[in-house]
Parts: sequence; C-alpha cells; structure tokens
Amino acid sequence: MSEDAGEQRDRTGGDSGETDPDRDPAEIADEIQRPVLLFDGVCNLCNRSLRLLVKFDDTGHFRFAPLQSPVGRELLTRHGLDQDYFDSIVLIDGDDYYTKSEAALRVCRELDGPLPLLYALMAVPEGVRDRVYDFVGDHRYQVFGKKEECPVPDAELRRRFLERSLD
Repeated sequence: MSEDAGEQRDRTGGDSGETDPDRDPAEIADEIQRPVLLFDGVCNLCNRSLRLLVKFDDTGHFRFAPLQSPVGRELLTRHGLDQDYFDSIVLIDGDDYYTKSEAALRVCRELDGPLPLLYALMAVPEGVRDRVYDFVGDHRYQVFGKKEECPVPDAELRRRFLERSLD
C-alpha cells in the first residue's frame, strides 16, 4: 500500500465510501467505522451547526450524511426509522442511534473546547429537553430559512461526508 493510500485511510477513518461516488449506499453503510451524524441537508440551521461542529471536532471523530441522501436513507432504514424522518438529527453510533436532544448532547460530549460542558444538560428530563428541541425544530425554516437542495460544502467539510457524489 502506498503512503498516500495509508494517509487517505487515516483521514477517512476507514469509511471508504468517500472515494467512489458510485458505490452502493448499503456497501458504504457496511463499512462505517465512526459515528455518523445525519442532518437535514436543506436546513440552514443544520448546515451552520454542522460547520460549527467541524471546528470543534479536531480529531475528525464524526462523519456526516444528509438525511435525504442515499446513505442517510439507508442508515435510517437499518435503524427502523422512516426514510422521510427529517424532524431531528440522528446520531448513528455502531448499532445504536440517538435522536433529538440526546443526539445533540452526545455529539457535544465528544467535541473539543467548551461544548462538552453542555452534556450536563442530560440531567434535565428528556421530555423537557425534547420539547425545547422540537420547538426550535418546528421553527427552524421560518427563522433560519432553507435551501431548495443540499448545498455543496467546502472541501474541509466534504472530506467528512460518507458520500462523495458532491465532487
């Protein structure tokens, strides 16, 4: 194996779906080795949050996929969620998945900087946390707007996506 190939593997965390945009989504999902955050790809709030997350994820712990993407839909199906489930981010971590406030707080726990401190909010009852999450989610398009389609992220963020059909 060439040194460049080894560097590519290290950078992608073994999620080799990043190298071929024509791969089957099921094949990509089978090879996931890191937690994946599924997000609403047309939501401006979600896209801004994703960019912030990348700034505080120096180790590249998370991979990403829009909920609307073929890989996103495959992962939703594998975890028993409707393929049209766009009401929450979904954190896929191995065989487990988390939604709404629990997903957001679990992501924060793995980040750098002050964001792991937010994990203390897990002490707030889930029903209360999720009501706040749902309120923001119900109004995110009115307040932050939405795109007609998933925007093409910059190169730094694109490296972390499971699919490379954006290149």
